[in-house]
Amino acid sequence: MRPARALIDLNALRHNYRLARQHSGARALAVIKADAYGHGAVRVAQALQSEADGFAVACIEEALELRAAGVSGPILLLEGFFEAQELDLIVEHDFWCVVHSQWQIEAIERTAVGKPLTLWLKLDSGMHRVGLFPADYQAAYQRLLASGKVADIVLMSHFARADELDCPRSAEQLAVFEAARQGLKALTSLNNSPALLGWPQINSDWVRPGIMLYGATPFEQAHPLADQLQAVMTLESKVISVRELPAGEPVGYGASWITDRPSRIGVVAMGYADGYPRHAPTGTPVIIDGQAARLVGRVSMDMLCVELTDLPAAGLGSHVEFWGPNLSASTVAAHAGTIPYQLFCNLKRVPRQYSES
Repeated sequence: MRPARALIDLNALRHNYRLARQHSGARALAVIKADAYGHGAVRVAQALQSEADGFAVACIEEALELRAAGVSGPILLLEGFFEAQELDLIVEHDFWCVVHSQWQIEAIERTAVGKPLTLWLKLDSGMHRVGLFPADYQAAYQRLLASGKVADIVLMSHFARADELDCPRSAEQLAVFEAARQGLKALTSLNNSPALLGWPQINSDWVRPGIMLYGATPFEQAHPLADQLQAVMTLESKVISVRELPAGEPVGYGASWITDRPSRIGVVAMGYADGYPRHAPTGTPVIIDGQAARLVGRVSMDMLCVELTDLPAAGLGSHVEFWGPNLSASTVAAHAGTIPYQLFCNLKRVPRQYSES
């Protein structure tokens, strides 16, 4: 069988969730949208179900998959509903729902619901993606209460630049949020992973850990709390062929890298069809049999090349770690000009194997 695979360490996942909850002192929704950032939403939810305060997904399709798999407890729809007809399913399956637009409020007012809804009312505090404008926020809250269809409302917003620890934007957004919610007696939810880790002065009754659950730091620089995260996914494969080449020989498509000395080149069963970034350049680090090495040449659909010249013991069958406990996904992402979120979410074709250790 092809040796490429993604190992998912569920104990590391639990460690990261506990770190989020303990550090924040708040209730925590485990964000498992986009198939748990490529880690497998059902398995991740099942692993956390006994201790998570709830889960957050992007849309109702993701939430229904979890309910069908027996996942109970709160599930928040982060994008809310897209059509008023979804309110029936939201009630039937007891989902929580973000409300971010006037049309959604109007749909709730028009729709007969079987039982009161738990809504998270989203404020656009400055990210300008979705959310109600500050001038409309209090009126929206009062309209939802007056509808008689609401059991509870959580006040929420989302930070655009919390991963930039020296940037004043998060403080500015917080000030907008505090002004908009003045006088409203409701719980709040502000902190995503970077805000939870990097902005402890921001209070949030509910936190929403996402990328940190999977062991990747949201920051470009070292951070003492983020450094305590444990990698959940190990993307790995093996060397399937070894080439001995003289100096001056091109390797891979486009001859983008040429040997500058007599070289041993290992071919590995891993490519962009598996989710490894195609634009990872020569020099992107890998770990071969526990030792630091590098990628050379262009990444192909199913294969890529690594340099074995300085690893004489490595060869056919050598283990290659592309990211995991010995090489952070954030480091690989930086070399490839992307972010660890995308590395995880792009995972495909390779089988996932789950472990408790």
